[in-house]
Amino acid sequence: MNRLREQYEKEIVPNMIKKYNYTSVMEVPKLEKIVINIGVGDASKDSKYLDAAMNELQAISGSKPVITKAKKSIAGFKIREGQAIGCKVTLRGEKMYTFLEKLVRISLPLVRDFRGVSSKSFDGRGNYTLGIKEQMIFPEIEYDSIIRSRGMDIVFVTTAKTNEEAFDLLDGIGIPFRK
Repeated sequence: MNRLREQYEKEIVPNMIKKYNYTSVMEVPKLEKIVINIGVGDASKDSKYLDAAMNELQAISGSKPVITKAKKSIAGFKIREGQAIGCKVTLRGEKMYTFLEKLVRISLPLVRDFRGVSSKSFDGRGNYTLGIKEQMIFPEIEYDSIIRSRGMDIVFVTTAKTNEEAFDLLDGIGIPFRK
């Protein structure tokens, strides 16, 4: 069993039951899934950018990415409806906890001048979004193989009803929030 999942069951659940006066263990919020998304705007000009982003995302997450397509045409960005504009991966279960542990213990500390992630990126329903500027913070990415430096969005979807509950859950799991 993953260390983060073990920590969730042994430490976080009892602490949150005590703090929020839950009557059942099933009421305690949990991490449902992690969605990693990379937008590849220049894929309209050359498909090798999208292929490179998909290979990097697969190396980072350990799962095969899905291509995301434009929902509508936008002339200003030279995008047509149905055109491939990015890729994403949804992680659940053991893969989710493995990725989260790698993100918290290895990748985020590699960010230069890292002081923690913002605690203002909650959506009001208990979900948290983290933006990363470069994919090079992940150890699986080789610097020489990068065609173009690009960022990604990492969305933590929880079963929490409020931002406060989600913050306590993610803080307990080990997301390094700015103090």
